[in-house]
Amino acid sequence: MRFFLIVLVVLFVFFSCNKEKLKDVNVSDVGVSLQVDRFDVDFYTSNKTTLNQVKNKYPYLFPKNITDSVAISKINNKDEQELFLETQKLYKDFSKNKEELISLFKHVKYYNPNFKAPKIVTMLSNIDYNSRVIYADSLLLISLDVYLGKNHKFYSDYPKYIKENNTKENIVVDVANAIIEKQLSTTTSRTFVEKMVFEGKKMYLLDLYLPKISDKLKIGYSEDKLKWSIDNEDKVWKYFIEKKLLFSTDTKLNKRFLDIAPFSKFYLQQDSQSPGRIGVWFGWQIVKSFMQNNDVSLQELLIIDSQELFNKSKYKPKK
Repeated sequence: MRFFLIVLVVLFVFFSCNKEKLKDVNVSDVGVSLQVDRFDVDFYTSNKTTLNQVKNKYPYLFPKNITDSVAISKINNKDEQELFLETQKLYKDFSKNKEELISLFKHVKYYNPNFKAPKIVTMLSNIDYNSRVIYADSLLLISLDVYLGKNHKFYSDYPKYIKENNTKENIVVDVANAIIEKQLSTTTSRTFVEKMVFEGKKMYLLDLYLPKISDKLKIGYSEDKLKWSIDNEDKVWKYFIEKKLLFSTDTKLNKRFLDIAPFSKFYLQQDSQSPGRIGVWFGWQIVKSFMQNNDVSLQELLIIDSQELFNKSKYKPKK
């Protein structure tokens, strides 16, 4: 009981706001200072003489097993330098991205007054798309080489659904998602609909934190995949009901409808036309419906039981 009360207090402090504030919020008076360090530039333009300065500035990026000779070899590597130069073509000036991140952090702080903007460090990860953004307390690492544009030659062998999000515009979305994952990191949800609702809460936070970002970018769909979701909302929902999936605890449903994938798996001939994570999209619609039909604050949304939220959402798919 004591733990439950502590959780309530923490969530209240983190997300204190009323329903009216969820619409259009003015963050011009929200104070945020943002530091951006360019490790990618400092490292790939260094040499034997200046390397030690870089190591002193970024000690957390130099494990003990990385000797100076290994670091210099990496700096002088032809492929590494090509990757750095390609990244510089797009990100020599990071000011526009910085403005987007400041806006994001202002919105996060608006809803969470205790939030402190992390220091941003840009780097290269040899196109490790699983490590696009790493957020740890006061530090946030961004791998710029993952955001060179979906048609960049470096991504020629990557699946289309992965390349779709390798754009400059996706940086702020991935940073927002990293923050939200920290704020809503665990769930005890067991049924499919509860898991959808949990993911829908994350998407709703994206709506609040990134009010000017398109739904396409927030969900990570191409235009045609987003259109498919909207056009087939009623049919997919009917499929979930007829197959009795909503209250199923089958964990295989995660891979079929919640995890990142090229498409969702209905085991139908038209599967390839659908987007992956269609369950996340439905959770988003359910949470939005709940907020439209219930007079609740954001902190109440975040702590309400997922099953109760679904029951009170009055969600009906558009035909």
